[in-house]
Amino acid sequence: MSLPGAGASQDTEAGHHDGAGHGGDEGHGDFRLFGLATFLVADGMTFAGFFAAYLTFRAVNPLAEGGNYELELVLPTLNTILLLLSSVTFHRAAKAIHQDRTQACRNWLLVTAALGFTFLGGQMVEYFSLPFGLTDNLFASTFYAITGFHGLHVTLGGLMILIIWWQSRQGGRVNRANLFPLEATELYWHFVDGIWVVLYGILYLL
Repeated sequence: MSLPGAGASQDTEAGHHDGAGHGGDEGHGDFRLFGLATFLVADGMTFAGFFAAYLTFRAVNPLAEGGNYELELVLPTLNTILLLLSSVTFHRAAKAIHQDRTQACRNWLLVTAALGFTFLGGQMVEYFSLPFGLTDNLFASTFYAITGFHGLHVTLGGLMILIIWWQSRQGGRVNRANLFPLEATELYWHFVDGIWVVLYGILYLL
């Protein structure tokens, strides 16, 4: 036989437990961007290894007579401008979705992707105009490896931007209430652009 008020007491206790559970969930922060940033730091170390190898090979592996390390600056400089502009357009896209202007966000995302793929096209043109080939020497191989590795990052970033563009359509999963996919892709894209600025300085200006 149950005592009067026992059910109410049990309900109250259950309510307290539920409240504690919800409070515990709310106490956990969202560390997804932190996790991505940690990955990008590790990825940056990979690029640092490439940079060190490139500079070492350039110093200790002389070219054959008549060889030339000089690289044209016009196309790489244009590519640098394209990537820097793409960071600006991506920021505009993020700003637009924060203001709930979904169509403007999608337009800026398309511009960003177009700039990224144009950069890749410019890089391919440069490959065909270089005075050395992939297997000429260690310097040449390292040059192609580091620029190709960065180009792979740009390719992945461009595809991610197109996915975000599709997911930000009306009724899609990317919206003002769910910004993580866009914010993560934006962080990745800024990282790729920053790596290129360092790469440009080392490969073309030193």
